[in-house]
Amino acid sequence: MSPRSKKEYMETIWLRYKRTTKRAEKSALLTELCITCNWHRKHAIRALKNFKRFTKPHPKKRGKPSIYNIPPVIEPLKKIWLAAGQPCSKLLKPTIKLWMPYYVQEFGGLPLNAVKALLKISPATIDRIFKPVRIKYTKRGRSTTKPGTLLRKSIPIKTNQWDEKRPGFLEADTVAHCGDTTEGMYVNTVNFVDIATGWTEQRAVWGKGEAGVLEQIKNVEAMLPFPLLGFDCDNGGEFINHHLIRHFAKKVKPVQFTRSRPYHKDDNAHVEQKNWTHIRQWFGYHRLENQKIVPLMNTLYTCEWRLFHNFFCHSVKLIEKKRVASKIIKRYDKPKTPYQRVLESKEVTKAQKQALKEQFTKLNPFTLRKAMEKKLHQIFNIHFGRRNSYPGFLR
Repeated sequence: MSPRSKKEYMETIWLRYKRTTKRAEKSALLTELCITCNWHRKHAIRALKNFKRFTKPHPKKRGKPSIYNIPPVIEPLKKIWLAAGQPCSKLLKPTIKLWMPYYVQEFGGLPLNAVKALLKISPATIDRIFKPVRIKYTKRGRSTTKPGTLLRKSIPIKTNQWDEKRPGFLEADTVAHCGDTTEGMYVNTVNFVDIATGWTEQRAVWGKGEAGVLEQIKNVEAMLPFPLLGFDCDNGGEFINHHLIRHFAKKVKPVQFTRSRPYHKDDNAHVEQKNWTHIRQWFGYHRLENQKIVPLMNTLYTCEWRLFHNFFCHSVKLIEKKRVASKIIKRYDKPKTPYQRVLESKEVTKAQKQALKEQFTKLNPFTLRKAMEKKLHQIFNIHFGRRNSYPGFLR
């Protein structure tokens, strides 16, 4: 009998010997083992006593221990990730460099090796660290866009005639906080995004009335760091109306007013993406049917909200898209904040850039985030009628 065969046989005898409690059966198994392997009885007893079952050894990781899997690195990385709204790893990497000085101000200093590791960490390493804790959202909302029929022919469909490298061309959409039903009145958020820079603005309205939406559009125009040149929307009645047509047509420099094709959400892909990252991730899919929270939401949107997302949240822009055989290959630029893209634009005046720079020096993303959460607590407390209804992210 070969040594390998003896080990295999020994394992079966050891299992039977271990499970039995009767002395006679143990003696019979020893006798069988001695006869089969041609062993002395004492040697068989020692072999059974010292036998260890075969277990596949865990392969050891080669190389030096990881410099990232330590608390001084993981703790600030997780806090920045949560405070920034859980961006993907490729957007989180430049966010770490931008937010690091503010983290030190807010939470105290970091060891030098931790700072070097955080600045050096790669997106793939971030994905490995966050794999067990990354939150996945699977909920989907309802569409409340009802295409208008009277004025659609007077508003042209956008067919890529815009200069998307020049700031001032906005896409707009409404996000309905209607919960599971669209019946009755509820709060809507009107979302605006500039295609060239990614600059976003949000405003809350009660219902989807034409006058209320127009009032918020005027407010957004006044707060943009560049003049409004083009306005593109879907076919909802809150946009396709005489009030908005007259408002854009009567300007000294008329605004190019266009619309998307009916039932084609991909025509407004820029703003559809921001509907999720800038609104749904924060307010979820609750039904907000208390009119008292509309002014609170607008106070939040016009103060901390716009500063946090435009000055401290990175995004990427598609610069090339081509088909190779059956695959579509896309290339993106480096992640930048809308504020950085505005500063790089030649179309924005120097005075406006200087005003933005001065404003940026007075901001702290962690302070903005805490103020946002405080106001969100107030909004959800009024909506749900109880305290501590908004979970928060920095706890």
